[in-house]
Amino acid sequence: MICIKLKNTNPYFCLATEEYLLKNFEEDVFMLWQSEDTVVLGKHQNAMAEINYPFIRENNITVTRRISGGGTVFHDAGNVNFTFIKNVKSPAEISFSQFTEPVREALAQLGVEATTSGRNDLLIEGLKISGNAEHVFKKRVLHHGTLLFNSDLENLGQAIKVVPGKYESKAVQSNRSTVANISSFLQQEIDIKDFVDFLIDVQLKKEGNSKYELTDLDTETIQKLAIEKFETWDWKFGYSPKYSFKNEVEIDGKSLLISLSAKKGIIEECEIAGDYFSANESQRISNEFVGKRHFYEDVQTLLKTDSEKLIYAFF
Repeated sequence: MICIKLKNTNPYFCLATEEYLLKNFEEDVFMLWQSEDTVVLGKHQNAMAEINYPFIRENNITVTRRISGGGTVFHDAGNVNFTFIKNVKSPAEISFSQFTEPVREALAQLGVEATTSGRNDLLIEGLKISGNAEHVFKKRVLHHGTLLFNSDLENLGQAIKVVPGKYESKAVQSNRSTVANISSFLQQEIDIKDFVDFLIDVQLKKEGNSKYELTDLDTETIQKLAIEKFETWDWKFGYSPKYSFKNEVEIDGKSLLISLSAKKGIIEECEIAGDYFSANESQRISNEFVGKRHFYEDVQTLLKTDSEKLIYAFF
């Protein structure tokens, strides 16, 4: 198994690295990586239904999507992500436990007792410290998970805080859990750099494992994949399953009712009611929304306004 401590903290690059290693390498892989503030969606989720869109925009938090399923997670500098990529002969060999167990054993060496949950999470004293997901490509499986070490849990909670009932679809929905940081349970205080070094050293001590550094060609290919796939609106938002959205708000004492449906992030139907706009204006805006992206900049352009309260009413 090759062991990689990824230096690049760009979330698009990190996720592209996983896909690149999965599809282009033959070796088993263990990788540790961290990223800037990011909400990472599961492959089959509706982006808008999983994020606190105003908070995300106002705090410059990145949104992207991974190639595995499962629910939404939050990354920041206080979170460590681990990735296992393993060759298998058949899907029957695949189990979450074979990948979470090495992490659980490593935490035990630090005096921290972690357990697994029925939702493939890792818990400490019933509090979630790790969310996990998998993706299978041919006869290779990608398993990755978060490790909340000293993350900003308030930011995490706000970034994925959503109002239930606005969105309806067949998309995979996240199960929200009460989270905690690993650092709160350590018997001896260490910083996150030492924690990362410890985790990589645990793997390197295992027989047959060796360190690997990405080559210039690796980096160039990964960067291309990050730009052409993971950074794109089509992947981040347009990949969302078909959904409907409804919202009712009061702005300046006037009511605004919004109903729309979107496919691949593109609005197919829109109906605006209430007395915020005149009947003619409501009909005009409804018609103009069809065929446009369900996205802040597009809504802002169509409404010809800088009023965030009005724009965010459409999300």
